[in-house]
Amino acid sequence: MINRERVINEFKRLASFDSESFKEIEISKYVANTLKELGLEIEIDNAGDLIAKEQSFSFPHSKGNIYAYLKGTGQDFVLFSSHLDTVSPGINKKVIIEDDIIKSDGTTVLGADDISGLVSIIEALRIIKENNLKHKDIELLIPIAEEPYCQGTKYFDFNKIKSNKAYVLDLDGPVGNAAIGAPSIISFTIEIFGLSAHAGFHPEDGINAITILGNALAKIRVGRLNDKTLLNFGKVYGGLQRNSVPDYVNIIGEVRSLDKNEAIAILNNVRDIFNSEAKRLGGRISLEYDIKIEAYKVSDNSIVVRDYQRVLNKLGYAEPKLITTFGGSDNNNLNKNGIEGIVISSGMNQCHTVNEYTSISELIKSCEIVLELMLDTN
Repeated sequence: MINRERVINEFKRLASFDSESFKEIEISKYVANTLKELGLEIEIDNAGDLIAKEQSFSFPHSKGNIYAYLKGTGQDFVLFSSHLDTVSPGINKKVIIEDDIIKSDGTTVLGADDISGLVSIIEALRIIKENNLKHKDIELLIPIAEEPYCQGTKYFDFNKIKSNKAYVLDLDGPVGNAAIGAPSIISFTIEIFGLSAHAGFHPEDGINAITILGNALAKIRVGRLNDKTLLNFGKVYGGLQRNSVPDYVNIIGEVRSLDKNEAIAILNNVRDIFNSEAKRLGGRISLEYDIKIEAYKVSDNSIVVRDYQRVLNKLGYAEPKLITTFGGSDNNNLNKNGIEGIVISSGMNQCHTVNEYTSISELIKSCEIVLELMLDTN
């Protein structure tokens, strides 16, 4: 029942919006109006204002998370989620269609992350309305600011949600895959304080902050530490000039782990090593961290997984590939708030790059799966 041309046109329409994080106002208006036309009740919260207040900046091109509800014909509730924002570069996207493939012109991302999810939800709702199909009580959570560590859903009032199971359409890879686990992500900043001196006349009077940094990094293993935990240092800046002993360096990074306690333990070890090297040379350090999202793990025998498996079997697709991902999503915040959700693929590939692409066949497959998950089978 999926309308192929409508799916393509909807994707192109959504991609036409410049919807980088904190610039979602126009795509938000369009999605909200579309959902209203399809008969859903709509609420938009003030998450954008709360983020701006916390971070002391203003972004007039964003508002809040969209919550939508469609009364069903049975007693079963189900929640679907797909975010509004894209990563950079995402301004003035140009969509190119070559046979089955949809891509950008290579100067921006395509935005399939997460336009593919929005298309799947909207098309499934249109099919339900056009054919007057029996369906579950359907809830939608369409957040802003997912890409910068799920800030939109951080401020969402989860007391609104009646569903105890959810499908978040935000996974890279073949449609049919599903993530049942994801990590805690802790970002951190380490400041290293030394003592400045003229490098030509009195270098012995200085305490080189870059030397402290190098000595510490030499003792720390980075990358994939084990099958549960990753550590990365991503950016360094500091120093004064060529002929001055640098008295300050700043380094930022993150820990990702499927075990929150292990992530904190790794971070504590990093702090101890930096602190030891600083003290040895007469300097000092400061470490600040922020737990962006918290890990979750859903049983492969949970009702949300079993329903997904049932739908794929009914549609004649292969058994879902259940994976654990090291990428975060709004599903982390759903599970943290007692809603058992999994992240399902919706046709996005090579996300967060200008090589991002989707395919028409995968989009249609995603629409079919979402539609079947919405229908009342009792």
